[in-house]
Amino acid sequence: MELRHLRYFVAVAEELHFGRAAEKLHISQPPLSHQIQDLERELGVSLLHRTRHFVALTEAGRAFLEEARRILSDSDHAVATARRVGRGEVGHLSIGFGPLLAVGILGRIINGFLADHASVKLDLQTLNTAEQVEALAGGRIDVAFPILPVSHPEIVTEVVASEPLVAALPANHGRGRSRVVSLADLRSESFVGISRSAAPTFHDLVVRACGDAGFAPSVEHEANYVLTVLGLVGAGLGVAVVPGWIANRPSEGVTFRRLSGTSPVRIGVAHRRGDPSAPLLAFLEAVRTVSALRPRLNLRVTAGA
Repeated sequence: MELRHLRYFVAVAEELHFGRAAEKLHISQPPLSHQIQDLERELGVSLLHRTRHFVALTEAGRAFLEEARRILSDSDHAVATARRVGRGEVGHLSIGFGPLLAVGILGRIINGFLADHASVKLDLQTLNTAEQVEALAGGRIDVAFPILPVSHPEIVTEVVASEPLVAALPANHGRGRSRVVSLADLRSESFVGISRSAAPTFHDLVVRACGDAGFAPSVEHEANYVLTVLGLVGAGLGVAVVPGWIANRPSEGVTFRRLSGTSPVRIGVAHRRGDPSAPLLAFLEAVRTVSALRPRLNLRVTAGA
């Protein structure tokens, strides 16, 4: 017995007329009659009473009709579900991201993705770059947003954002009158930094940049999140080096200035090589869309700054 036999029988049972059922199924009447006869022979019961003038269901036919409809409905549901999964519209994604990823960027990515994939369940985990790579390689997360570069044979990365480093200064800081500040200008300052435990790659990048400028930064205070760092800067407890995206949002008591002679920090999206997951592929498209629309950093020196 095949599903087509059930579809043919349901059409005849609903129309109670072989001619109309054949038209509904877009086949000719003789093959339809033969298919119903084959079905009855296989079942060993008569499903229909036939005369020259009418067609009626037998008792067995009425019982079989109810079960045939249920089976066809389940089959259609299975097909629809498989197609939705294949398009990435249902499923699960576990996402790792670090404390330096702009919350606004991640929010726009997730909103754009869920607009077309609302049935995909997302699990968000805050992890530093090293933890993201370990979790990704170990299959505990599906996609990550590490600081680049990442070197792992099983992990593929794409650049999401390439951000210049900027100096975050207390609002009344003398260097705030300049459009551009060099790290060497800040050698005698107290620094507020992202802790190495929270963002080891970025922490080391800042220390290395300061070393290239000829000094080791005097880090007086550390925090796990960039917004906390800015709060400490705004309170006058030191200066900080942060990714450029943070300068696009207002921070009370903080002035942002470009840093000369420093390399940008690059945030990437990463996934396991050869992962065929449809939700993952759809999510990567949402990432690319948002990345392409990101605003550029626009720092200006305002009067009295």
